[in-house]
Amino acid sequence: MPLVDMPLERLVKYEGRNPRPADFDPYWDRALAEMKAVDPQMELIPSEFQVPFAECFDLYFTGVRGARIHAKYVRPKNAPGKHPAVVQFHGYSGNAGDWHDKLVYAALGFSIASMDCRGQGGKSEDTGGVKGTTQHGHIIRGLDDHPDNLLFRHIFLDTAQLASIVMGMPEVDPERVGAFGGSQGGALSIACAALEPRIKRLAPVYPFLCDYRRVWEMDLANNAYAELKTFFRHFDPQHKREEEIFTKLGYIDLQYLVSRIRGEVMMGVGLMDQVCPPSTQFAAYNKITSPKTVEIYPDFGHEGLPGFPDKTVQFMLGL
Repeated sequence: MPLVDMPLERLVKYEGRNPRPADFDPYWDRALAEMKAVDPQMELIPSEFQVPFAECFDLYFTGVRGARIHAKYVRPKNAPGKHPAVVQFHGYSGNAGDWHDKLVYAALGFSIASMDCRGQGGKSEDTGGVKGTTQHGHIIRGLDDHPDNLLFRHIFLDTAQLASIVMGMPEVDPERVGAFGGSQGGALSIACAALEPRIKRLAPVYPFLCDYRRVWEMDLANNAYAELKTFFRHFDPQHKREEEIFTKLGYIDLQYLVSRIRGEVMMGVGLMDQVCPPSTQFAAYNKITSPKTVEIYPDFGHEGLPGFPDKTVQFMLGL
């Protein structure tokens, strides 16, 4: 079998390369305290798009640092009682997408919320406010500022805040909520379940934002990770700050958040992935301590994994 990374027998044992900050846990405890102190001022506004069997809403809430975050929210009509829900997250630079793919879950009796990441392709705000460059991406935003100002810190918190809002909906059973998404969406489903451990099931696909140093060492700081190369070339061309930079990125490295997950995990991985290398994904997967399975696609890269969306629906039906 051709390889772009380690053979599978090494992947399942790989523990990651990126440094973990010494104060990682206090960092995230402090972040969660900031999030919980925010009044979300949630709004549900009926959408122009409606269907006979479900209600569709634009949902807005206030996240950390005052940003108004948008999500599409769909709930089934005439549900007999509290029902399960899922939260959905999109790929890097994208948005919540059209309404039609949410209707599958509504037809099955689920509510679903699909978040627009702040500052990306949807309606969520980016309130900015960091020192240093913001050129070519969100991973590097805040690298020259205090770690509490890293943009992905705020985005990770948005996912947990959205899940908590959904769990508080009168129609939703808070003990039956799942999360899913691909690439950045896979990363955010992991962050969501780590920071809101009531998430019962999560189905991430080739998650982004894992093991940054490994990406760099594989010379794959291209595509979604290209901003790492841009940052070094412009702001640290001799890599004198390399250890500092990768350590700061460790605050938003999902391999160190996954130990907080309590829900069941089903992850999809393509072994030919050159955007989010398999080893970086396994760096996170191998640290998950809750029940977990991985669906392997040996000949597939960072692309649709045939059958995995159907597996995800079946998996969520177990909520």
